[in-house]
Amino acid sequence: MRRIAMFVAASTMTLSLAGCGVLNATGSSTSATPTKGNDITVGVLMPDKINTRYSNFDYPIMKSKIAELTNNQGKVDYQNAGSSASTQATQMQQMIADKDDVIILDAVDAHAIAGTVKKAKAAGIPVIAYDRLAEGPIDAYVSFDNELVGEVQARTLLEALGSNVDTSDKVVMINGSPTDPNAKQFKTGALSELNGKVTTAGYSYDTKDWNPDIAEQEVTKAVGLLGKDNIAAVYSANDAMAAGVVKALKAAGVTNMPPITGQDADLDAIQRILAGEQYMTVYKPYPDEAEAAAQMAVYKVQGKDIQFDALTQDSVDSPTNKNIPSQLVQVSAVTKSKIKDTVVADGIYKISQICTAAYKTACAAAGLK
Repeated sequence: MRRIAMFVAASTMTLSLAGCGVLNATGSSTSATPTKGNDITVGVLMPDKINTRYSNFDYPIMKSKIAELTNNQGKVDYQNAGSSASTQATQMQQMIADKDDVIILDAVDAHAIAGTVKKAKAAGIPVIAYDRLAEGPIDAYVSFDNELVGEVQARTLLEALGSNVDTSDKVVMINGSPTDPNAKQFKTGALSELNGKVTTAGYSYDTKDWNPDIAEQEVTKAVGLLGKDNIAAVYSANDAMAAGVVKALKAAGVTNMPPITGQDADLDAIQRILAGEQYMTVYKPYPDEAEAAAQMAVYKVQGKDIQFDALTQDSVDSPTNKNIPSQLVQVSAVTKSKIKDTVVADGIYKISQICTAAYKTACAAAGLK
């Protein structure tokens, strides 16, 4: 069962706790005495290098927040698995051997990593599942409402098709990796909106490792089955794969792109939206998610139970564990008209980054100046 709560802004929470006189409390019966000081090491495990968000946003934001929370004494042990579940298991095992104080884990394969999560638990190292709900005895989870992501993608796609959408319209679905539990939730959310309104049966693909090259091959196959002029839209679960979708359609001779979805608000996806090659992406406020994960990690290892509980007022179930303390952050759709109010307004990108020479005219038309 999905349980959704509004994100509690860090600044608001801090003011509230400070006003109650409990921030950094050590003697209260309602807050445990911190077990660690500021000199802590936080292991951060990211899943792949295909998606630029991990190196551009998630990790730098976490590192900055951990430094802020520990008076610049905390260290971050960062590793990226490069889409390899076995590499990630080795990286996590090394963090356990090095006695990192806490680990933030974005799993390549949520099921395969469960045994290593158990080893961390046995070693007394808390594990915060990040973005993807890893199996095993994790201590907390922070992500977005993943079924809602799929719903937002599908609703926006249907809006692009307009009032004349018909059940005979063929929508190709390029879904995420079968080893990523989020991908299943995205697809479930999308199908809850698409079923009964368009046809996806026979044109739905689960894409290994979210690989754009595989996505390109899948769309090429769909074009062969349907014909390039008979694809009403393409549901792409993320922006990296959307790039492969566009490449395949261009190679097939498509000049006027059908509506194509995405997720992650990658810079090149924002530019494709401006150019009319991609219809939308889902903006997931990474600062909220990454800062929450950093806070959870530090508060957990320092025994600051009140602060930790304030961040984890949701709960979710994994295949192995129930009632995992969680935070689910909200998302929003980004179409051409929403770029300024989302990724620009939140400081994710500057207009100068988006509006390079090739996109000056499109930016002007979209009011990005």
